[in-house]
Amino acid sequence: MSDTPVIEAAAVSDEALLATPFVQQLIKQLRAQDLHGTWDSKSDLQLLKPYIHSAEERRALPIVGDPDPETLWHLEIFYNAIAVAIERETGQMVSPMMKMSHEGFGRMVLIAGRLVVVNKQLRDVHRFGFPSLAKLSAAGGKFLEEAITMIRAYPEVAQYGA
Repeated sequence: MSDTPVIEAAAVSDEALLATPFVQQLIKQLRAQDLHGTWDSKSDLQLLKPYIHSAEERRALPIVGDPDPETLWHLEIFYNAIAVAIERETGQMVSPMMKMSHEGFGRMVLIAGRLVVVNKQLRDVHRFGFPSLAKLSAAGGKFLEEAITMIRAYPEVAQYGA
């Protein structure tokens, strides 16, 4: 196991959740997308709002038709943040690959060398999001922890050029 803490979805302060390695990386990934400084005045919580949906907000999202490009973009940023956090912890380069149908079904894999460290079947992408910051942090932290454990268990497979 790594020294990377996985925060459970229990009652933890927003400040503690914002300080977790995954959430920090997600914020960095989002801020890196803002080339003109439009989001400089936004707080970290405001930046993360597109990832957090109440039950009512989720029900209001349409599931017919193509997934919204912005939702797909947020999905990619989410998994890119996991990939970069894995790289920072392990030193192994991680490549995200996503295959998505126009109906919102697909698969996301994160690959280190020849090792698949995350393999996630995606369904109902139209409603991608989490009910709280704690759930967002826990989901990203779980992927991160499992990937780090796998890379440490199979380092020869995870190395590029192996």
